[in-house]
Amino acid sequence: MRIFNFGKVVWLLVASAVALAGCGGSSNDDGGFVAPPPAPTTPQITTAPAYTALPGFNNPISMKRAPGDTTRWFVAEKSGVIRVFADNPASSSTSVFLDISTSVSAAGEGGLLGFAFHPDFPATPEVYVSYTRGSPFQSFVSRFVSTDNGLTANPATEVELIINPQPATNHNGGDVAFGPDGMLYVGFGDGGGSGDPNENGQNTMNLHGAIVRIDVRGGAPYEIPAGNPFEANAPCVQGVGAAGCPEIFAWGFRNPWRFSFDAVTGRLWTGDVGQDAWEEIDLVEVGENYGWNDREGAHCFDPPSGCAATFREPHAEYDHSLGSSVSGGYVYRGSDIPDLVGWYVFGDFISGRLFAFEQASAAGIVPEELLDTSFSIVSFAEDIGGELYLLDYGVGTIHKLENAP
Repeated sequence: MRIFNFGKVVWLLVASAVALAGCGGSSNDDGGFVAPPPAPTTPQITTAPAYTALPGFNNPISMKRAPGDTTRWFVAEKSGVIRVFADNPASSSTSVFLDISTSVSAAGEGGLLGFAFHPDFPATPEVYVSYTRGSPFQSFVSRFVSTDNGLTANPATEVELIINPQPATNHNGGDVAFGPDGMLYVGFGDGGGSGDPNENGQNTMNLHGAIVRIDVRGGAPYEIPAGNPFEANAPCVQGVGAAGCPEIFAWGFRNPWRFSFDAVTGRLWTGDVGQDAWEEIDLVEVGENYGWNDREGAHCFDPPSGCAATFREPHAEYDHSLGSSVSGGYVYRGSDIPDLVGWYVFGDFISGRLFAFEQASAAGIVPEELLDTSFSIVSFAEDIGGELYLLDYGVGTIHKLENAP
């Protein structure tokens, strides 16, 4: 997946509006001057350390709230532990919510890679976890139950939903989230190796290189939601089927590292980590093929020229002069940074740069660089009010996005 190989975007504003104004603009029927539309305002942001009294986390991977919970944060560590702490600036300690470290294989890019609470948690006291274990490597998506009214999740309650064998220890994907439709979404990378040697990105008869959607409210252990592109086929076993896997929602990804649903529009956005030259952000829609490994971003990869033009275009991309491992983020819906409302915010693990673009923009937008940081940006988090935080993987600290003074 190369989650730990992430980079920087420079936004070049096209000076067409300025040139138009310099040439006199245009005139209306009354002969009056019609000014060109104003150039978009680039939001000015900064970051501030958050929860500074906490001890550093050990390779934090994901930070989330439980649904409707305004008092606690949960942070997953790659080794297999989910920690919880009080949402108080003075919090100085964490406790263990779930510890499956004895089951987790954290070699390479593996480990505990994602988690999501049931939308009705704690009334439905379930948490869904994506992690790797075993030798040879396998990805597991499992359900755990809280037996103490949501205080912790009990490791002994594990029910395995998906087992996906991994050819290598990289490109595992692993993000997990419930969508506004109540379905569980899980991302899987192409199975690893350079350039997708097994051509998994374009093979819908396995779960690699795909975002899957399943209904965990029934079935054994799940049902296939209506509308999935291959819903009529038999479920894939051990990640493989005789026809297109009905669990697949969309495919053609290299390593979809961190996806989220816009709290207002419900649209699904993901970062997809690139290979040699391009990082991309995709607006993920059902039944769409995003091109890997025929294409890297909007560019031919294999073959290097003459690739098919029938794939879904990336919504935005940037090259490796700016960063080399994208971490998907969120559409900002908070109130602290007014100019950022409605912008999709993301970052790069390697370069530490923060980028954004307006979520209502057309595909092909060039993202704007908001800030250059020294952080290893592995993941973002969204609070109840829509404010955004980021996790620094190497140091294990939390930082909040704020309006620049």
